[in-house]
Amino acid sequence: MARILVVDDAVFMRTRCGKILRDAGHEVFEAGDGAEAIESFGALGPDVVLMDITMPTMDGISALKEIVARDPGARVIMVSAMGQQSMVMEALKAGAKEFVVKPYQPEQLMAAIQKVLG
Repeated sequence: MARILVVDDAVFMRTRCGKILRDAGHEVFEAGDGAEAIESFGALGPDVVLMDITMPTMDGISALKEIVARDPGARVIMVSAMGQQSMVMEALKAGAKEFVVKPYQPEQLMAAIQKVLG
């Protein structure tokens, strides 16, 4: 069982993702934007962060950079409908361990989590 922080501005996406993860036995926490993600990361110390890219207040790439600056070993998986190669490359260069494109199947999400957890 892992502690997973799900970061997405869309409540339905956090709910859907949270259900998949809870059904797999994980402990799930939620944040609605990048700024909240940084705060929650510091408070919770999750094993994995699932981070959307496009969000208000602070986008996922900016939040990713801040989280990795605070904890270089942070395991962040970017989850976004923006599957363009440039965004994938930017996220990976910024420290993301994996990238999952929406819409995803539960098994795709779980495979990414297993990969980053080792």
